[in-house]
Amino acid sequence: MSTEKLWGGRFTQKAAHWVDEFGASIPFDQELADEDLQGSLAHVKMLKQTGILSAADADKIVAGLESLVQQLHAGKLEFSVENEDIHLNLEKILTDQIGPVAGKLHTARSRNDQVATDFHLYVKNQIPQVIHELTHLQQVLVDLAKDNVETIMPGYTHLQHAQPISYAHYLLAYFDMFQRDVERFQFNLKHTDILPLGAAALAGTTFPIDREFSAQELGFGDVYHNSLDAVSDRDFALEFLSNSAIMMMHLSRFCEEIILWCSYEFNYLELSDQYSTGSSIMPQKKNPDMAELIRGKSGRVIGNLMGLLTVMKSLPLAYNKDLQEDKEGVFDTVKTVMPSLKIFAEMLATAHIHKEKMEQATQNDFSNATELADYLASKGIPFRQAHEIVGKLVLEGLQTGKRLQDITLAEYQKISPLIEEDVYHDLESKVAVERRNSLGGTGFAQIKQNLVRAQQLINEHN
Repeated sequence: MSTEKLWGGRFTQKAAHWVDEFGASIPFDQELADEDLQGSLAHVKMLKQTGILSAADADKIVAGLESLVQQLHAGKLEFSVENEDIHLNLEKILTDQIGPVAGKLHTARSRNDQVATDFHLYVKNQIPQVIHELTHLQQVLVDLAKDNVETIMPGYTHLQHAQPISYAHYLLAYFDMFQRDVERFQFNLKHTDILPLGAAALAGTTFPIDREFSAQELGFGDVYHNSLDAVSDRDFALEFLSNSAIMMMHLSRFCEEIILWCSYEFNYLELSDQYSTGSSIMPQKKNPDMAELIRGKSGRVIGNLMGLLTVMKSLPLAYNKDLQEDKEGVFDTVKTVMPSLKIFAEMLATAHIHKEKMEQATQNDFSNATELADYLASKGIPFRQAHEIVGKLVLEGLQTGKRLQDITLAEYQKISPLIEEDVYHDLESKVAVERRNSLGGTGFAQIKQNLVRAQQLINEHN
């Protein structure tokens, strides 16, 4: 007597219960139930179209599958560990409901190409949603930047005050990071939009299938042209995880700065109460917990990428059971990045900007030192010499509390008689920012041009 498994003809003994539990993927791959049913519908329609199945059998299977779709959406399907995975669970339910004809559905198909098809469909469905949320965040950044072209803040290197910049310029730096994320996900679609169905277990099939028909039914732009590659490829999932990890790294960097900017020491931003929490013991606290959570969740997404890379690194062709470990990290990543993007966008949009505090931070920090060096260079003093002169003035200022703009013209003219009254104009923070109009610079004219470009890119996504 064979076991009751749908694949049990070769076996005479049942697996131990704990082995069934250990090997089963249904606790997580039921996430693919809708994709599995869509793949089966396309497959059986192809079997009918090619004459591999009779119209009567195919129509009965189609009706059964469509009923399962309705039951799934109504929450009426129950799955069992004994049936291992979503594929066998759905086939068992279909068999119970329409009889032995359900067994013909698996003609010219293997679970290997079936699961690969389901996974492709799932990722293919998720990528546009991620791009949509990224685009929404980009729009938030553009809208904020439009309102803050002339908002002045310190620019940092090594977390030290470097040169004054526009807050809009700062925001648009993240816009471009997220633009690269969008483009990576768009490219990811190219490798996801390939159909594995028809590769069967690893070598194709002797049945006269029509893979192009199946691809058209499921909305795929291409099919795999090598059956070994079709069932073993998970590059599309790795790309999704890699893109998600890079994107979460960008969000984490942004969150790190928001956390700093909200601190008492900086006080550049204040987050809305909706995106903050308090302390159970310290009444004065307003914690940027959502930013901290997003920063922390970047670790799990990066970990999911490392997990799948490690699974894949030693797999021989073609399919191996190790590939059962390919999905949970992707499911978890989707459930992590989507709310992270949504919450971050609204957290940023509702934050209050302390513009005066930002600009004030550029008044006493010697971040206009480069302006003075450039001014001296423009008067004919070699830049290296000008750099040394200004460095000594900064040192003296730190010791005496005198800012560069507090040095008298007479003192400046001892350095060089070429220095004139206009030096004080150049030392103003706002002027320093406005004048930096080299391509891609923080100058107001450059920012306004960049805002036009940014809006055009957003419009292209929509």
